[in-house]
Amino acid sequence: MDFRILLEKITPALKFVARKHLLTSLYSEEDLYQEMCLYLWQHYAQGLPIGINESYVIKGCEFHIQNFLRKGRPKVVLSSIDELTAPGGPTLGEILEDKKDPLGSKIDNELTIDEIKGMDLTDKERTVLSCLLKGNTVREAASQLGISHVMVLKHKKSIIRKYRKKRLPAR
Repeated sequence: MDFRILLEKITPALKFVARKHLLTSLYSEEDLYQEMCLYLWQHYAQGLPIGINESYVIKGCEFHIQNFLRKGRPKVVLSSIDELTAPGGPTLGEILEDKKDPLGSKIDNELTIDEIKGMDLTDKERTVLSCLLKGNTVREAASQLGISHVMVLKHKKSIIRKYRKKRLPAR
């Protein structure tokens, strides 16, 4: 199949993918669409390999955009629990929030990063917290620290547990 014909056929789907990811990015719909077109050109300019259909190509474009947005996110240094870790991203409170808590309790808004760092954290917990505060994902933090993402999650849960023990009243 000719590249132009492929692009014409899947353009509506690509525009939909671009619109779907607008809320999680600083890019416009047209920027995301053009990024997908570049990806397509790099991979399918010579035509589709045998056995590859259009839905496979569209899903590949969506994965490319997700990685593009994830890797292109600027890293920030936070000074408050209410500040965003990335433009349009979560706050520190949301990162540390325990989503399995049946009461849905959230971290106290006036809790500052200095208070969290002042808690009785181990060196590994401090290092993990520092990586998360820089805006890294759990997997990025794990990669930087040379540990598994599961260990990062365990340290994060430990920080949450220590926070609750220190800040929340005993029941």
